[in-house]
Amino acid sequence: MQSAGQSLRGMRENLGLTMRDVENASSRIADRHRNEEYAIPPSRLSDIETKGIVPSIYRIYTLSVIYRQDMRNILALYGVDFNQSAADLSLSQPPKSHISSVFQSVSAVQVPVKLDPGFDLRRTANLGRMVEKWGLMPLSYLGALSKDEYTYGYIGSEDFTMYPLLHPGTFIQVDESRNRVVEGAWRSEYERPIYFVETREGHACCWCSLKRDSIVLQPHPLSPVPPRVLKHPQEAEVIGQVVGIAMRLAEWHHSETYAEPKARTALN
Repeated sequence: MQSAGQSLRGMRENLGLTMRDVENASSRIADRHRNEEYAIPPSRLSDIETKGIVPSIYRIYTLSVIYRQDMRNILALYGVDFNQSAADLSLSQPPKSHISSVFQSVSAVQVPVKLDPGFDLRRTANLGRMVEKWGLMPLSYLGALSKDEYTYGYIGSEDFTMYPLLHPGTFIQVDESRNRVVEGAWRSEYERPIYFVETREGHACCWCSLKRDSIVLQPHPLSPVPPRVLKHPQEAEVIGQVVGIAMRLAEWHHSETYAEPKARTALN
């Protein structure tokens, strides 16, 4: 694998430029900006190419202009990948609401480009297990999908368990570190944790509560889906807590099967 310096040397040689050519061009850039920091003498360029010296931000700009490269490509040679900025956003949480321009620097992110042929849009599933191949796509907001501590699920088009809070067809982000059911007195349905659960029949996205050696899979009160009581963890395993969603608010419709809520008896 080439070093950053070797890659820069390759860019220069592919353009037929000598070190003296780079020096002369960099001097003109420095004169234009009235800042000598942009200039790159041959001795410094040699150090950058052969001794692992990291150029300053001014010289990175100069090299990107002379070598006809996007500045992000030069920075990526030194391990600074702007395509990771979307995934790193959660590491800083400013207290005030704001407009963010960080995504303008993102050019590509990893997204699933090939799914398992067995992926059935009608059923709730663990999306991470259904992806056979990842690829690069210029969709900046999907950068968070590369986080290792999260898994991603899909609420089936016929799964009304958490309707109307979560619509069928919703993609969910699941924090696997939060796989213990939390009990409490919730002030609203928005505060109560929603869990992604794997059962013998498939997956479920629902509220949960524990009763001795059983787990109650509790749907939304307005949902037509009845509650289920399963042995825990033999028949139902909590994968994690839902911490993010991507939900369309249009272009979907009720399944005829669940057009009207069904009456059911509340659990004791």
